[in-house]
Parts: sequence; structure tokens; C-alpha cells
Amino acid sequence: MILFYKSLGVLINLIEFLILVRIIMSFLNISPNNSFVSFIYEMTEPVLSPARNLISKLGINTGMFDFSPIIAIFLLTTIYEILGRIIF
Repeated sequence: MILFYKSLGVLINLIEFLILVRIIMSFLNISPNNSFVSFIYEMTEPVLSPARNLISKLGINTGMFDFSPIIAIFLLTTIYEILGRIIF
């Protein structure tokens, strides 16, 4: 069980890192046709899409800012911490 928890932690850290890379890439305006950019989008979209849907369902108008990365990272960290408290 400890191995599962540590492996999940590594996976969550990797996803959080990829989300941060995606944020930086959005400021740099890199072509989405690039294979590296496509990889980052494919790895992060399954996490960011539910966060965007949550923001939309709550009726929060964020204007031109996308707060889904912040919410996704917060939720991933929260889930990991809750699992840690359940396991240990």
C-alpha cells in the first residue's frame, strides 16, 4: 500500500509539473502542431477539463483568465492528502 501511495505521489507531481509547463507554453504562444506541445496537452487535458467544467457549473465568470490549472492542482493535492490520511 505504501508503494501505491508513493507511486501515486510521483504521478501527481508529474501531472502538476506538466500543468505548469502548459501554463508557461500558453504565455509563449508555441504552435500546437509541435509534437512536444501535443504531448503536454494530451497529458494534462484529462485533468484540466473537469476543472473547467466545475468552474462553468459554478457559474464563475473568469473572463480571459483560465483558473482551471490552479483548481486542478489544488484538487490533485487534496485527493493525495486525503488518501494519505486514510492509508496511514
